[in-house]
Amino acid sequence: METKVHGVLGGDIVPPPSKSRAHRLLICAAFGEEPCNISCSSINDDMLATMRCLNAMGAGITYSSGCFAVNPIKLVKGGILDCGESGSTLRFLMSVAAVLGADATFVGSGKLPQRPMGALTGVLASHGMEFMRTTADELPVLCRGKLRGGNYVLPGDISSQYLTGLLFALPLAVEDSTIEIAGTLTSASYVEMTLDALSAAGIVVGHKGNIFTIKGNQKYRMPQNLVVEGDWSSAAFWVVAGVVGRNPVTVSGMNADSLQGDKAIVDHLRNMGAFIEQSGDRTTAMPSHLFGAELDCTDTPDLVPVLSVAAAVAQGTTVFTGVGRLRFKECDRLAAMKELLALYGISSQIGEDTFTVFGGEPVATGTVDSYGDHRIAMTAAIMSTVAQGTTRIGGASCVAKSYPSFFDDFASLGGTVE
Repeated sequence: METKVHGVLGGDIVPPPSKSRAHRLLICAAFGEEPCNISCSSINDDMLATMRCLNAMGAGITYSSGCFAVNPIKLVKGGILDCGESGSTLRFLMSVAAVLGADATFVGSGKLPQRPMGALTGVLASHGMEFMRTTADELPVLCRGKLRGGNYVLPGDISSQYLTGLLFALPLAVEDSTIEIAGTLTSASYVEMTLDALSAAGIVVGHKGNIFTIKGNQKYRMPQNLVVEGDWSSAAFWVVAGVVGRNPVTVSGMNADSLQGDKAIVDHLRNMGAFIEQSGDRTTAMPSHLFGAELDCTDTPDLVPVLSVAAAVAQGTTVFTGVGRLRFKECDRLAAMKELLALYGISSQIGEDTFTVFGGEPVATGTVDSYGDHRIAMTAAIMSTVAQGTTRIGGASCVAKSYPSFFDDFASLGGTVE
């Protein structure tokens, strides 16, 4: 089914809560010794996947009236853990299931069964785990055994989600552990979010350089009440809409000092000449004349699709670096963005670890394929606001993965959605 969008945006919006923060708090709470409540004003498919999988391992988590009520895990072995399309859920909980000895089977949908996991399963297998698959290197996979502590080495140029999963799991191992990152860690801000969540749960992790040290036999002790802050990854779409459009857009309820890496949307756009004001929890993006720039997105690859809209209307050339991992998301986002931009008459080039956009004047287009990727669908909607005519987005319902109310919010800012 196609969704038709067009129009000029402007006004105030409150983005949804951070799914990255919600994942982490739910896992910590499920390991806790006492029940707790996590305030979260709305939920999405990825959050539900983590809740569903934790419940399959014996947690009792419900969501009602903007709040998760979490009863800690009383282990149920042999469960089916349906991760949906959530890479975070799969990569976090594989280590968690392993340290619990849950003997769980992981399944998924969409592109998730084909997303790379070898670097994680390899290191888990060397510390006591056995993996049984019906198809090589794809889901479903049965994880058997019980994870041991010890010395772990992970390459830094893979997903930080592998490291996060081990940081959740190893405090529960019998043995002490170290994790060494070989090379430069990518998406380091997400690891900082993990360490912050662990600290809130009373878990002590030593961190010096590329070495993490974790004592075994620790206990998770969560506060009784927590709140999931606003999501900068979602806010980014409206911030870009404000600087490329005709009217200011204000996002409210956002923590300017958040550990979320995607708050860098403000700095990236300012580096392109954008005028953005921040006061308290309000960020206002003003219509701006943008210039091409070189933007290092090693720590913020998920911002590249929507930043490509800014690059498309900017004067000159924009080069995004550190973007190679975008080939392995819900779709190949580099290929998808090159095709999307071309439909609007904008040229781009894909390098080994770069994406280059040659600024111009987007023209009207017909149908954009979302490739089932929420960020591509939302990016196409923002692009529609700077092009003539109506944009048709195929498979736009995929926004439910991270932002179910996206098109409602698009309409509340003045856009037309059919």
